[in-house]
Amino acid sequence: MKRPALRLRKLPVRLEHYINVEFSMSKSKAQTFSISDLSKEFDITTRSIRFYEDQGLLAPTRKGQTRIYNQRDKVRLKLILRGKRLGFSLAETGRIFELYDLDNTSASQLKLMMDIIEQKKSDLHQQLDDIKVVLMELTNLEESCLTTLATIENKNT
Repeated sequence: MKRPALRLRKLPVRLEHYINVEFSMSKSKAQTFSISDLSKEFDITTRSIRFYEDQGLLAPTRKGQTRIYNQRDKVRLKLILRGKRLGFSLAETGRIFELYDLDNTSASQLKLMMDIIEQKKSDLHQQLDDIKVVLMELTNLEESCLTTLATIENKNT
């Protein structure tokens, strides 16, 4: 038995029109985020985000009691967390933000930024050297323990 062909009703306005209008409306509006959006995305607590705000590193707008974060705040939060992983203090991160906010085209600001970067690179190289030494010492200690353990086990058999 042959099934009848499914006939769709013709709509007065094409679907593409709605999609394009919605897409252009979302592009014209600045993207915003709630504190819980950022908390979930970066896997941190809302308390941490509020702390960064208290430190002056983030500046959300407010609608009543609700904090509204924009793309700039999201990028700053990402940089704060990356800086923490790399050993930057919040004060250092804040100083970098301040320098950038003042004038990111000024030669004196950029030179100061380069000084901060050079100092941090130097600190990280020193930490890397220290880590290499500790890893060598741990490897030697591990080998010594394995040798001693093998000796003890051979005496007991």
